[in-house]
Amino acid sequence: MQHRARLYLITPPAIDDIQAFESQLLHALDGGDVACLQIRMKEQDGVTVDADATRRLSERITEKVQDRDIAVLINDRADLAAELAADGVHIGQSDMSYQEARKWVGPNGIVGVTCHDSRHLAMVAGEQGADYVAFGAFFPTETKKAPTEATPELLTWWQEMMELPCVAIGGITPDNAEALVRAGADFLALSSGVWNFADGPKAAIERLNMIFDTVSNEAAS
Repeated sequence: MQHRARLYLITPPAIDDIQAFESQLLHALDGGDVACLQIRMKEQDGVTVDADATRRLSERITEKVQDRDIAVLINDRADLAAELAADGVHIGQSDMSYQEARKWVGPNGIVGVTCHDSRHLAMVAGEQGADYVAFGAFFPTETKKAPTEATPELLTWWQEMMELPCVAIGGITPDNAEALVRAGADFLALSSGVWNFADGPKAAIERLNMIFDTVSNEAAS
């Protein structure tokens, strides 16, 4: 089966002007294929979910994003995902358990799990029923302090051994993305790599999709 990576877009951790961001987001999404949008709004500590900000942003954009056939996920808080009619949740190792998250989002909701650089954690998540596992960080990141560093070889191993999709995250930009696509990532998760791209978010999404297409076409030929 032909493999084509896709973009897993993450919001900035704080947004001063939601109306302006909504316009920026919808314009950026015109740049090409996006698999999902994770709403990741944080308090000043950079760790705690800002529930009120999450609600405000979700109420503004969730239906509009879903209307484009893009899944909307909530970071860390499955209860908020259920409350806000999101498509699912992404949880870290220190957040709620997979089982609790699944109860909140239901059997058809998406539950993704951070697995850092651990094959063991990823296999456990897969056995429990996670819909995807996320590995990282692959590069230094401005968005959050990453506790682990992952290598592209981990993506290759996972792709060869497992059917469960894997997400590469951490410091990824359009300039360094190709190696991770070639290594076997099913999805590339980007936040600042899109929002802070020199030519604008839409251009970042366009360029990433060009990379995805190029690698996929090479593999098929």
